[in-house]
Amino acid sequence: MLDRRISRRRLLTSSALAAGGAVAAPLLGACDASRDGSSGDGKNVTLTVMYKNNELTKEHIADFEAKNPGIKISFIEFDDTRLNAMLASNEPPDFVRGPALGSAGTNAQKLATALDPYLEKSSVLKKENLLPVNDGFRWDGKRAGQGPYYGLVKDWSQDATLWYNRAMFEEAKIPPLSATEAISYDELLEIGKKLTKKSGGKTQVYGLGLEWAWNLWAPISMMILQQGGQLYNADLTETDMTTPQARRALKWYVDFAQAGVGPTSLDPAPDGADLSLFLAKRMAITQDGYWYGGNFVKESDEIKNNVAMAPAPVMGDKRISPTYVGWGAYIPAKAKHKDEAWKLMEYFMAGPPSEARAKSGWGLPALKSQMSLLPQELPYQKQAFQTQQNELQYVGQLPDSPYASSWNSVLDKHLQRAIKNEITVEAAGKAITEEMNKLLKQGKDQIG
Repeated sequence: MLDRRISRRRLLTSSALAAGGAVAAPLLGACDASRDGSSGDGKNVTLTVMYKNNELTKEHIADFEAKNPGIKISFIEFDDTRLNAMLASNEPPDFVRGPALGSAGTNAQKLATALDPYLEKSSVLKKENLLPVNDGFRWDGKRAGQGPYYGLVKDWSQDATLWYNRAMFEEAKIPPLSATEAISYDELLEIGKKLTKKSGGKTQVYGLGLEWAWNLWAPISMMILQQGGQLYNADLTETDMTTPQARRALKWYVDFAQAGVGPTSLDPAPDGADLSLFLAKRMAITQDGYWYGGNFVKESDEIKNNVAMAPAPVMGDKRISPTYVGWGAYIPAKAKHKDEAWKLMEYFMAGPPSEARAKSGWGLPALKSQMSLLPQELPYQKQAFQTQQNELQYVGQLPDSPYASSWNSVLDKHLQRAIKNEITVEAAGKAITEEMNKLLKQGKDQIG
């Protein structure tokens, strides 16, 4: 389904929204959600769509237009800057790519259309068939996860799960990871140390990769929640990264970096991602979601016969295995052709494109009825399918503040200082707290 391997995961951080619900600039005059924007007779409509062309393809568009005479699609490649300009001018696209985790900012500004009236009438998209990941698009006026749906997920993964090379474990005389029981983060780090190989001051084999360059906020948030902690206060306007739970999470990342177990921003992977190292057997474990298995279908038997998937690790007593984003789509509040946009939503989220996505293995479907379509032809695919089915019971939702921005850059900056022993972990937590709370206040002031 993709032009290049790993391109789907790169999309996780292509938008500032993936950093934990970034806030766009204030969009004056774009907050009236009352206009229905439909075409009336449903004929001769041009639907403006902003998406990624490797996700909503030319073939999809041609098929949709053939099945919906009178509707033509004007396609725009997804671009945050252009989207914000279109929203601010009250001339938004009719159908837009967006993340579930990160939608709070959009919804707090009343920029998206509530989809419940459409869901209640639809014969192909039903609320009871939506997996809980779609709850990230819900908004009750104060927080995400409840209230009306303002978007739907196209596909997703529980992104903290692990992929590892069993042959490298066997060579190091380390038992394979369980397919059902979660390993602790502390034990995972110790295993990573044993699998790491260095020579002449250089790392020959990394024991563990965390995709450091892609995301810090989500995994650290997960660690805090797993310990029973909270990332934000009750109204999502402040954070506290000096709590015992936050300090433990930050310390683990510092310990990981100082041990030289895997790539960091101070020792980056050659191409900014784990895949090339993992395929070259220069990395034993990588923390990536179910979607990662799509990379191995056309690889050598040596790779396909040795890769395996394991559950997300835990820090604390509460097992949570969330998605870090959950890309999907929404219909802007000021869209001119909402009814026609909903037809595209039905086609893209429940029609042939969604079925093909599920069968490809490049992510999990967002509909319960399509879970059985996931590939199981190859042994590693069958193992990953079984592991994933068990993991579904531990899905949790990360907190989504509409006022947050720049989490990843702030975390990385102060973690680097602690890794280099310029400051303590406690001081790093305090600095992160102070900087993020200033940004949260700015976000709150922008939205009002």
